[in-house]
Amino acid sequence: MVSNRKKPELEKGGQIIDWPKDKRATSYDVAKRAGVSQSAVSRCFKPGASISMRTRERVMAAAAELEYQPNAIARGLITRRSNLIAVLISARVNLYYPEVLFKLTGELAKQALHVLLFTVDSEEDAGRVIDQLWQYQADGVISASHLSLEQFHQIERRGTPIVFFNRYFKNQPSNVVYCDPEQQVDDLIGRAAALGHRRCGLILGPEGNMVGRERMRLVRGALDRYKINCVEEVAGDFTYESGATALQTLWTEEGSQPSLVIAANDMMALGALDEARGVFDLAVPRDLSLISFDGISIAQFSSYELTTIRQPIGRMAEAAVNILSKRIEEPEASNEKRVFEGAVIDGATLGEAPRL
Repeated sequence: MVSNRKKPELEKGGQIIDWPKDKRATSYDVAKRAGVSQSAVSRCFKPGASISMRTRERVMAAAAELEYQPNAIARGLITRRSNLIAVLISARVNLYYPEVLFKLTGELAKQALHVLLFTVDSEEDAGRVIDQLWQYQADGVISASHLSLEQFHQIERRGTPIVFFNRYFKNQPSNVVYCDPEQQVDDLIGRAAALGHRRCGLILGPEGNMVGRERMRLVRGALDRYKINCVEEVAGDFTYESGATALQTLWTEEGSQPSLVIAANDMMALGALDEARGVFDLAVPRDLSLISFDGISIAQFSSYELTTIRQPIGRMAEAAVNILSKRIEEPEASNEKRVFEGAVIDGATLGEAPRL
């Protein structure tokens, strides 16, 4: 049976020629069709490259006719760039990380860079990930997860630029984007003291997590300044379930319960809030107040409305990508540390301390 379907036809020098249906167009074909050089075609498909509007229109029209798409692998062989950025995030269940990943992916896409996503939950996991970085020839790394100092040096020795997202090494120069919520912590705990709170319970993050440790360090300092007694600290792992379990522990002994609970992240606070309401029949904030960190979107649902400290994830992601891009282009550039402040979200979980 003979098909009546015609092959795409293109004009060349006033003549009509057939374009083979099974042939993949190259930049040479587009250049020939548009009457420009191959370098002009390359510039059209390179973000930020200088080229006249008229030439761009001719190249894009020819590319559309020929159904041409640039070959990223071939371009990488020429430029010695993979245009791949390894993003390392924690393997722990936490809605904060998808939001970070979404923002980072968007900022990288603006610069025609693509994400290689790795989850890391231990130094052993990080070791396996680092081995894969060399296999994929990633151009750079953004790490929002745990790395040991030796693993950091291992990446640096390979000449791969790395930017840390919301974590850093003390006394070790590195590229860092970090949120410092000290002022916001002081503000919220000062408010809690003014509302009559004198007994506080803490729900900590994982022991090895720097972000959780720093947050609780700031919280303890503010509690001391405002004369609020920390009656108990309970370890959590950033998950909803661990927050619920921690609230059970904090509320076990009659007469020693805190009037205020501060969680190291929103997910644990949500677990604690549901446990307080559903199991102990507590009204929040009449019987118990809650404060937390991150500002994830679900925390502002009408059923929760957490009082929390939000991180400017969008601005932090933009800064991380800009720093990394500069290091890729200028390997000898000096290290940068960009510090952002948090923002207090006045929810419905902080109120007057209950009268005894």
